[in-house]
Amino acid sequence: MKTFKQHESEVRSYIRSFPAIFKKAKGSILYDEQGNEYIDFFAGAGTLNYGHNNPLVSEALIKYIQDDGIIHGLDKATTAKKIFLEKFYDIVLHPRHMEYKIQFTGPTGTNAVETALKLVRMVKGRSNIIAFTNAFHGLTLGSMAVTANSFYRDEAFINRTNVSFMPFDGYFGEDVNTADYLRKYLEDQSSGVDLPAAIILECIQAEGGINVASDEWLRDIEQICKDFDILLIVDDIQVGNGRTGSFFSFESSGINPDIITLSKSIGGGLPLSMVLLKTELDQWKPGEHTGTFRGNNLAFIASVELLSYWENDNIPNTVKSKEKILKERLMEIKNEYPSIQAEVRGKGLIYGLKIPLRGFCTEVSEEAFSRGLLIELAGAEDNVLKFLPPLTIEPDLLNEGLQIIEDSIKSVLEKREAMIEDLNNDS
Repeated sequence: MKTFKQHESEVRSYIRSFPAIFKKAKGSILYDEQGNEYIDFFAGAGTLNYGHNNPLVSEALIKYIQDDGIIHGLDKATTAKKIFLEKFYDIVLHPRHMEYKIQFTGPTGTNAVETALKLVRMVKGRSNIIAFTNAFHGLTLGSMAVTANSFYRDEAFINRTNVSFMPFDGYFGEDVNTADYLRKYLEDQSSGVDLPAAIILECIQAEGGINVASDEWLRDIEQICKDFDILLIVDDIQVGNGRTGSFFSFESSGINPDIITLSKSIGGGLPLSMVLLKTELDQWKPGEHTGTFRGNNLAFIASVELLSYWENDNIPNTVKSKEKILKERLMEIKNEYPSIQAEVRGKGLIYGLKIPLRGFCTEVSEEAFSRGLLIELAGAEDNVLKFLPPLTIEPDLLNEGLQIIEDSIKSVLEKREAMIEDLNNDS
């Protein structure tokens, strides 16, 4: 790792959690330079829902490049973009009776969030935005302002104005409906909370600790938006694209967001970010919001191939069956090791195992890596093991990875117990 330590910025992150030089990847397995295999419960932070080097994508990209297809086109009309727009409408929007315009932004999720925030403020003529506790929406200035985690926020470089934070669903426990709490603030003109242009939320707060909003709460928030003439933005960047079993994470609730942001898995591992906006909100002047890499033709080609997974019910069915495996095994681990005080939370193929013991999840992640599995952490205190395998992972491989997690938890527990015993003996 000397090369990276010598030449790459100290800001590097995942390389510290997973200290190996990866050379190849296929499906749900990564290979390092020594040929060691690692099961992937990380999936590029939700970018690789359809696995590494999906053969549909690889074949299509090779052919496109060999045919001298357009690689960079700004926002010019290209064949690749035309095919994507038609496919996305036919496969995703039309069957769900959704009428949205599609805006391509810069290549990452934060670009989509920035675009959405700029648009709603322009349309409504108001500057305030309501976001939620434990939210994560990106790390450029606008999206960082609606991100709650203090690790990313610093007085030196963030604009804290024009954003009001409210408690997410379940923040005060099951007995408090935080939508009622929000409504009270908006009804009271002396609450100090300005009427916002929009409310932005994640249906499942992934980075925030796998906090799942109930369908009832989402409907309550939507009704608040209707009652107070507020736009609703759903950030589906990490938990969209089938992660919860449906293409969009909010489908079971029946809500109809004004704006949806998408990125990560929509490009099949290649940078692609987009905003879905209701037609009446499309009030941009030509060129009013631009970017050199708005729309990635290679990602269009990749996405078109992956959208074929949604031509039938295979993805919803496979996510449902694998969720059963994942949830049951996590509940077994919770019950087998009561001393770790674990809590199981999640939906579809995004689950969290919250373990409140200080530093425990970090030790489990390190132990799992040594045994050949990648898993990242979530939550403000890194106290949630975040299960995010590709949707296409084979059931046997999913079980194998879960066994590594259980073995790692057992190992960390034994090491901690031995350490306590040694300290007691010394005393």
